[in-house]
Amino acid sequence: MQKLAFIALAGALGSLSRYGLAGLVHRFAGAGFPYGTFVVNIIGSFLFGLVWGFSEGRLGFSPELRIILLTGFMGAFTTFSTFAFESTSMLRTGQLLPFAANVGGQIIVGFTLLWLGLALGKAI
Repeated sequence: MQKLAFIALAGALGSLSRYGLAGLVHRFAGAGFPYGTFVVNIIGSFLFGLVWGFSEGRLGFSPELRIILLTGFMGAFTTFSTFAFESTSMLRTGQLLPFAANVGGQIIVGFTLLWLGLALGKAI
């Protein structure tokens, strides 16, 4: 039961962090492109890889802490459903170049940063 409470708390912190960061990015970058979701998802990919690498490296996080951080915080911080909604909205309104940039960018940059985070986490 305690593990579930920690996962819920981490999830609440992750969703509040996502809301805050996406809002901040949106305020500075404007509303013409879903920059907030883009930034949250690529930062989330890097942090996921970093935590994963730390947990397999010398720090050796416990399985419970790994689940709390990766499932609780990171699961709530990143947002595939918002990414899919915003991308579909661009596609439906004929914004093909922004759609391709959003989908391709988040996938390519996300995978790249996940890999870099994992490598850094293992190296530390």
